[in-house]
Amino acid sequence: MSLLSIFLGGFTLGLGAAVPLGPINILIMNEALQSYKKAVAIGFGAMSADITYLVLLLYGITNYLNNDYVLDFLSLFGGFFLIYLAILIFRGRNKDISQTSPQQNTTVLSNYLKGYTLTLINPYTVLFWLSVTSYSTTTQSLVITVLGLICAIMLWILIMPFLI
Repeated sequence: MSLLSIFLGGFTLGLGAAVPLGPINILIMNEALQSYKKAVAIGFGAMSADITYLVLLLYGITNYLNNDYVLDFLSLFGGFFLIYLAILIFRGRNKDISQTSPQQNTTVLSNYLKGYTLTLINPYTVLFWLSVTSYSTTTQSLVITVLGLICAIMLWILIMPFLI
């Protein structure tokens, strides 16, 4: 397998992590309407959480997750979190958009932490990274794969807020 194909495989995985429309991308789009810099900060926070999961996987966290109790807990936590989000959305369904005021007082650091935290607890992110664990086995291909992954995520979080 050539280095270019390994890089493109990692790039594709990175797009798979970054592009799907979910709570983080919606948050980035919402923030991009006010500030490009703050939207990118959310994206870098999300990318940092992805890197956190990648590091945990490289150090063998899957050995500890291969337990029915842990998987049941993660499933229940993810389900309750999604139900909580659905309730919040349902409660705000009749709220007029003009009544909501944009958060002008947020800082770049708080947006970074918001992106990091929300990505870290997002059940989709956990499942995505658990599904990627067996993609690359050799050290050389792992480094090139991670490089492709990071390039794709960075490209997405720099271009998408700009286009918004």
